[in-house]
Amino acid sequence: MISVEQALNRILAGLGGPMPAEEVPLTHALGRILASDVTAALTQPPMAVSAMDGYAVRSADVASVPAKLTVIGVAPAGRPFDGAVGPGQAVRIFTGAAVPEGADAILIQEDAEASGDTVILREAATPGRFVRPAGLDFQAGSVGLQAGKRLTARDIGLAAAMNRPWLKLRRRPRVAILSTGDELVNPGEAPGPGQIVSSNAFALAAFVEAEGGEALMLGIARDDPADLARAIAAAEGADLLLTSGGASVGDHDLIAGALEEAGMMLDFWKIAMRPGKPLLFGTLGRMPVLGLPGNPVSSLVCAIVFLRPALAALLGRASANAGPTQARLGRDLPENDRRQDYLRSELAGDAAGGLIATPFERQDSAMLSLLARAGCLVIRPPHAPPAHSGQPVPILRLDGLI
Repeated sequence: MISVEQALNRILAGLGGPMPAEEVPLTHALGRILASDVTAALTQPPMAVSAMDGYAVRSADVASVPAKLTVIGVAPAGRPFDGAVGPGQAVRIFTGAAVPEGADAILIQEDAEASGDTVILREAATPGRFVRPAGLDFQAGSVGLQAGKRLTARDIGLAAAMNRPWLKLRRRPRVAILSTGDELVNPGEAPGPGQIVSSNAFALAAFVEAEGGEALMLGIARDDPADLARAIAAAEGADLLLTSGGASVGDHDLIAGALEEAGMMLDFWKIAMRPGKPLLFGTLGRMPVLGLPGNPVSSLVCAIVFLRPALAALLGRASANAGPTQARLGRDLPENDRRQDYLRSELAGDAAGGLIATPFERQDSAMLSLLARAGCLVIRPPHAPPAHSGQPVPILRLDGLI
């Protein structure tokens, strides 16, 4: 068995680089990964504009107040005043409107008393008051969004403001998902004797989509060489083949043999972790193959530890695979054996603002309900000594992940 770190390094080395870039309209860019920096096509604001409704004035004319000025025009947003503000003059102005030539300050309307074409201003102003200078937000050519970023609604707004209606994004990796086993039926079907409802493919598809990939569901392949060969062939054209089940050592665990029969070059099989020991990785032509365990918890834990960074690498995503954080242990734990443990745990805050992680008493890899309840995975390195309540431990947080 190889270590978790060795397995992850070998998976990442076998992926063959990030996905190519494609041009995508802003309306379809949410959640996608930038393939190149986004620079501003213009300066924002393009000229000095008013930050308030009020009067555009020369600050020298309102150095002492009250000051009586002549209103020579109006400047709404989008229709600049065609003229200049001279001594003793003011222009009625509205938020977002261009500051007229000659004016260098804005006095808000609440500090003014207008009568006909005159206005009495009762508040002094210094140069630049309530004026947004040209380029306050960004300059033409400046980088607003960096390659590798996953786009949020805020980022979409910034790209639009920078006048970039199309963006270069990484193509979403196509991940073919195949479940194997005679014991599986799809949700909604009535399980026969000895059968169970398949959950892995649906959880993994959701995981792939949440992490920026495109899930291609291949259905369930039976424990039959011909059916496995058919299903594997259906993955042609995918960027990654993800299998679930059949990777252990039983007489009916046939996926490794079927993949090798199809031409897969096996890199490794079995890693020193719990849950998730029967995990395989290889390449079928140019397509990487990641074989996950069949137990639902094992499958999803392996997805967190291995599939997530693999998808991040395929997407060229920056800072996607946040490492472990720390919490204090909520109960005592015995010493660990040679496998790295990922313990489903409740996560709570303490009075000091820290985190308390309390592993569930039972960690059976078939108990998906505990994973749904868990807030984190407590990581126990191989051969870790006994740990006591209150001791710091590394954790992988699950909130916002799966």
